[in-house]
Amino acid sequence: MEQEPYLSDAYPPQEIARKVERLGVAKAHDDTITLLVLAILAGAFISLGSLLFTVTVTESSLGFGPTRLLGGVSFCLGLVLVVVAGAELFTGNNLIAMAWASRLIGTREIMRNWLLVYVGNVIGCLGTVLLVVWADIASLGAGSIGEMAVHIARVKADLTLSEAFTRGILCNVFVCLAVWLAIGARSVTDKILAIFFPITAFVAIGLEHSIANWFFLPFGLAVDASDTISIIGASRNIIAVTAGNLVGGTLLVAGVYWVAYLRAERMRNDRQS
Repeated sequence: MEQEPYLSDAYPPQEIARKVERLGVAKAHDDTITLLVLAILAGAFISLGSLLFTVTVTESSLGFGPTRLLGGVSFCLGLVLVVVAGAELFTGNNLIAMAWASRLIGTREIMRNWLLVYVGNVIGCLGTVLLVVWADIASLGAGSIGEMAVHIARVKADLTLSEAFTRGILCNVFVCLAVWLAIGARSVTDKILAIFFPITAFVAIGLEHSIANWFFLPFGLAVDASDTISIIGASRNIIAVTAGNLVGGTLLVAGVYWVAYLRAERMRNDRQS
C-alpha cells in the first residue's frame, strides 16, 4: 500500500532545494509589517534560548566539553521556536540567496528582507534584555547568573576581528544546515530532531551567532557593574560576526546547494525561454 505523504520519509535534498527557493521568493515578497513582527519574535526566541544557555552553564561542574554540550542542547530552544512556532531569523534567511541566484528575486528584494529582518531581530533581542534585567534574573544563584552573563559577554568582546569573523562563518553553516534539514522534515518531531544536532554542535564548539550576540552582549553590559566589557570589542564582535554569518549562510550553504541542485535546472530553463 502506498504510504501517505505525511507519513513518508524526509524530502530528498533536491526537493529541499526547490522548497528553499520557493520560500525565498515568498519571504522576499512579504509585507513590511509581517516581516518586522515575525523578526521581532525571532529575536525574542533566540534570546530565550541564549538565556537558558546562560543559566544551564552557570556553576556547572561537568567539565568544559560536557558543559558546552548541555548548553548547546539548551540553546536549541531558540531555533525550535523560530521554526516550529514561526518567525523570521536573519541567519536562516540567508538561504533565500538561492532564489536570488536563480534570478527569481532581485538584489533590492533580498537586501530589503535581510535589513528588515535584522532590524526586527535586534529589537526582539534588546526588548528581551530589558525584560530580563527588569526581572533581575542576574541575581539568581546568589548572583552567579549575572557573573556568567558578564563572563560570556567579555569573552565575546575580547575576540579578534578574524576570530569573530571565521567563527561567524562556521556558525551559520550549522544554522543554515539546521534550517535546511528542518525544511526537509515532515513532522514537528522531525523538525526538532533536525535542529537539535547542528545547533548543539555550533554552541558546544563555541561559534558566534550575530543575533544571539545581540542578547549576550547587551545583557552582559547591562549587569557589568565593574565595566570589564569593552564596548568597542562588543561592537567589533557584532559587525564581524554578522559579516561571517552572511558568508557562511549565503556562500557555503545556499551557494553550494544551488550549484549542486538548481544550477543545471535554471540553465535549462534559460535556454528554453
